[in-house]
Amino acid sequence: MAEVVLFHHAQGLTPGVVAFADDLRAAGHTVHTPDLFDGRTFPTLEEGMAHVEEIGFGEVVERGTRAVEGLPAGLVYAGFSLGVLPAQKLAQTRPGARGALLCYSCVPSSEFGGWPAGVPVQIHGMDADPIFVGEGDVDAARALVDEAEDAELFLYPGDQHYFADSSLPSYDPAATRLLTERALVLLAREPGTAV
Repeated sequence: MAEVVLFHHAQGLTPGVVAFADDLRAAGHTVHTPDLFDGRTFPTLEEGMAHVEEIGFGEVVERGTRAVEGLPAGLVYAGFSLGVLPAQKLAQTRPGARGALLCYSCVPSSEFGGWPAGVPVQIHGMDADPIFVGEGDVDAARALVDEAEDAELFLYPGDQHYFADSSLPSYDPAATRLLTERALVLLAREPGTAV
């Protein structure tokens, strides 16, 4: 079984993020859900992003880094949108990473020094999401798939951003089921085995 750290999106540690973590836990995995906003959640993406701009993107990433300080090295780092920033940084820079699960977002791997050998990654997003597709994350995801030896990009039909958060109107149950099935395949893999 894998040990996972799941970082929330810009609306905070919502019940839907916790529910997704619970689905992974139900399959036998250990899942940590650090709260990078000290208990605050926001009703809209815009309000959440305004909070992020107040505290700074760098501070969000640092909070994510501090959240794993007492945890073992062999973690799978997962993130929803904003949470991809600390997840991707840690997967690329913290020794011993077992994998990465990047949902709704991806940044160029050069941001954190290139993708490390032997670390599998899955990237999930909707094919008409104005943020994931419209802001270029899908291009970073495709570049990462070309660069990394063990990387998969999964595109789902639709235009929602937070589609796997069951507590938000953007929730898509069918896409979430498929995302969860694919994530569980990644988590079930033995370290060092390719797809």
